[in-house]
Amino acid sequence: MHVDLNADLAEGCGNDGALMQRVSSANIACALHAGSAAEMQRALAWAKQYGVRVGAHPGYPDRENFGRTAMALPEAELRAYLQYQLGALQALCDAAGVQTAYVKPHGALYNQAAADAALAEIVADTVRRFNPGLKLMAMSDSLLLEAGRAAGLEVISEVFADRRYLPDGKLVPRSRPDAQIENDEEAIAQVLQMVREGSVTAVDGSRTAVRADSICLHGDGAHALEFADKIRAALRAEGIAVKAV
Repeated sequence: MHVDLNADLAEGCGNDGALMQRVSSANIACALHAGSAAEMQRALAWAKQYGVRVGAHPGYPDRENFGRTAMALPEAELRAYLQYQLGALQALCDAAGVQTAYVKPHGALYNQAAADAALAEIVADTVRRFNPGLKLMAMSDSLLLEAGRAAGLEVISEVFADRRYLPDGKLVPRSRPDAQIENDEEAIAQVLQMVREGSVTAVDGSRTAVRADSICLHGDGAHALEFADKIRAALRAEGIAVKAV
């Protein structure tokens, strides 16, 4: 068995170089919701050095709220913001000699597109028009994943190590106090269940099916590096290799 580990990087959190040595895929923020061109460039250099797969991580133009506030942009405007970010990363990848392999929307855009079929179609179609060879990373069993398949894109089904799930397979909203798993052992147990069994235990105790092609590790926490090491060790102990899908 094998599974991909991904993290959101180039967002100004300060752990990029160290996290890049622990993940197999790097979601590179495209300097709209956070980060800068210089941080993108540094992250790409590390990705090349450590052999990490690179993906674009475009978000809403919302630096004040880190791209986590829901927006309702006109379709043409949303497509322009997506194209702008994909193009910026592609230019820096070309200069660094690195390939862009996939796209994972950020924050509110990711969550809205997971549940809004029309928005999901716009995102998937924009990615396809930009480069049909790019894969689309989206939440397991989400409308965005379905839209990616319908657009003819290869998809990567993502799960979250330290977020709790609702019975319908969606993430518990960040507005709730139980959204985040604070205990490392609980988070690791959830990861192993998702990878080995293809299911996750929801907050009400029920089980829902998930497909764990890639596990998201949040890189902005105080102990992100320690947590990443613990997850890698737990996977290794179970005979599960860490590599890009």
